[in-house]
Amino acid sequence: MSETILEMREITKTFPGVKALENVNLKVRKGEIHALMGENGAGKSTLMKVLSGVYPYGTFSGEIWYKGKRCEFRNTKQSEEAGIVIIHQELALIPQLSIAENIFLGNEQATRQIIHWNQTNQSAKELLKVVGLDESPGTLISSLGVGKQQLVEIAKALSKKVELLILDEPTAALNEEDSDNLLKLMLEFKKQGISSILISHKLNEVTKVADSVTTLRDGRTIETLDTKSEQFSEDRMIKGMVGRELTNRYPHRQPNIGEVVLEVSDWNVFHPLQNERQILHDIHFKIRRGEIVGIAGLMGAGRTELAMSIFGRAYGKKISGRIKLRGQEVHFRNISDAIAQGMAYVTEDRKELGLILMDDIKSNISLASLKQLSKLSVIREHQEIMEAESFRKKMNIKSPSILQKTGNLSGGNQQKVVLSKWILAKPEILILDEPTRGIDVGAKYEIYTIMNQLADEGKGILMISSELPELLGMCDRIYVMSEGRLTGELSRSEATQENIARLMTKGKGEHS
Repeated sequence: MSETILEMREITKTFPGVKALENVNLKVRKGEIHALMGENGAGKSTLMKVLSGVYPYGTFSGEIWYKGKRCEFRNTKQSEEAGIVIIHQELALIPQLSIAENIFLGNEQATRQIIHWNQTNQSAKELLKVVGLDESPGTLISSLGVGKQQLVEIAKALSKKVELLILDEPTAALNEEDSDNLLKLMLEFKKQGISSILISHKLNEVTKVADSVTTLRDGRTIETLDTKSEQFSEDRMIKGMVGRELTNRYPHRQPNIGEVVLEVSDWNVFHPLQNERQILHDIHFKIRRGEIVGIAGLMGAGRTELAMSIFGRAYGKKISGRIKLRGQEVHFRNISDAIAQGMAYVTEDRKELGLILMDDIKSNISLASLKQLSKLSVIREHQEIMEAESFRKKMNIKSPSILQKTGNLSGGNQQKVVLSKWILAKPEILILDEPTRGIDVGAKYEIYTIMNQLADEGKGILMISSELPELLGMCDRIYVMSEGRLTGELSRSEATQENIARLMTKGKGEHS
């Protein structure tokens, strides 16, 4: 496995006002899984876009050597013809088309512009077998979950005779089982001689499958380590990524817990389209001031549905039950009512539901507080600028200005903008749904620190997370959900991964 398949030399890429990559070097051996790690904004995705021709030759400086030849890719078609295929974090599938149509899109099995559908479906069937997806080639993408869609993307890559597969945060939106299956698939490809570059923030995934790791920081190469070498460790990776040692992944907090600020009881919710399908059953929980309360559960347990239904009935039909805020029963007709009563909800999907990506940082931060920033329905622009600038500094949002487009920020900085938006609205209850999904270990620590500060100010925080170590490291109490029901409540001293896992997998007949 010593033969080099790829070498990127002294790659430098500049955007207006920002040097994204500076003299970056990367060497990948044939048949290895090479992990690329770094904080959000370190330049990982940019480097892969340079390699795959998304940023064409001439828009960067440096050299790309692939299979012993210097390459000058001017588009992705050229890199794919050479056997380099990239699977982006945002899946590039068309929901209204079938699996087979998506796999061969742009690479149609056709003669004289007439598609051979039998050949297309048969080839798709064979590729689906390779990636372990038991679905008909005619199934529409829109009917598949994210995990299965990810496998379709890989089947699509294999249809292009891939020799170097680039996976950008492939497990960011997957549950644990789907993530494990994807990692096993990468190991299977390795046996077949396919090289892979894995971009991931999940240290446990990297240590599980990678042969070597290159760390980037601030657009520069820090080091490359063999994962079998004595120097390699998770702590070494973290230090390389953030430039300092994180002796504790979760900042220390001495909780000062007060009276109950939110109580939800007898909460029942039905599916918004399938009227007879009950999603949540008799939920009861409470949050006190200064307390961080976690909700654990497998995908489909009803965690997000619970959060959205409480937050101004943003999800569900035939909702019944009671919400008490500060000891008084409240009735939310809509999201505006919930915000007015002091609730905030940081959605798990910041790009679709949390931000207006084409708008600037300033406008996104002020979005939930326009009433208090306005006089006679006219926004006081000076105050809006002052507030946005204050949050940019306080939250350490890395951008040259509050007028920068939010879509151009890294994931961690986008998450800080979402948090800033809600903190400016001065909530008493903050619901955080997967608050650190898709962000690096350094940015996670900053988010945790902000959460602790908010709890210290007496706010009640409800945290939904798929990462059990995160819940254990941050929460004072943890509720566990399974199949739309609460199956248990654990204090900090009772909460272990084993106890949570046991409650997460309770069946219907076992619910307490």
